[in-house]
Amino acid sequence: MSTHPLCAISSMATRQVLAELAERYRQATGTEVQVESVGGVDAARRVEAGEAFDLVFLASDAIDKLAALGHVRPESRRAVVDSSVAMAVKAGAPQPDVGTEDALRRAVLAARSIGYSTGPSGTALLKLFERWGIAESVKPRLVQARAGVPVGSLVASGEAELGFQQLSELMNLEGITLLGGMPPGLAITTTFTGAVAAKAQHPQAQAALDFMASPDTAELKRRHGMDVPQG
Repeated sequence: MSTHPLCAISSMATRQVLAELAERYRQATGTEVQVESVGGVDAARRVEAGEAFDLVFLASDAIDKLAALGHVRPESRRAVVDSSVAMAVKAGAPQPDVGTEDALRRAVLAARSIGYSTGPSGTALLKLFERWGIAESVKPRLVQARAGVPVGSLVASGEAELGFQQLSELMNLEGITLLGGMPPGLAITTTFTGAVAAKAQHPQAQAALDFMASPDTAELKRRHGMDVPQG
């Protein structure tokens, strides 16, 4: 058991699930894991700038980039959760049909404003609009959430009529109504991966990451609207 806390950084999408995983690890080992959650772009920038962390949790492509640049240890990488995009409207507002691809396309075209997030899920959504051939027509109505700001808060305030973000970040937010996940064939899923930082000093860094990525934590992850990574 180490008396020193293990220091980690993550994007906001995994803030709550990592907090519970960290607490479970502390209960199992006595070692505290302190996770700072910020916008994913900011987290990656801080790691690239050389700030000292033991663990880094980000979308898998961001972790791969950090590994290629030598900021995290490539062999340490572990997929921790799969996080899927869901949709929401303001509480009490009419709920559009989003159950099929055609219905969702109509709902997007009808929405006065569309909230989406930075990062891979937002990029995938914009690519979907391009594939539908509506990217230019909806562009003036897009509202991108600032880093670290939940799309759900934009929906609750009325700034965005229809919002898209990971289910884990929309769950349990007041002032919104969840419409559910993306319709069949349109799922947008981001795998969040952890890695030991190149400058890690804590002897339990890899053990803590392995614990958090373990299949034994599947039920905990599902309670947070996430799944165990496939493959």
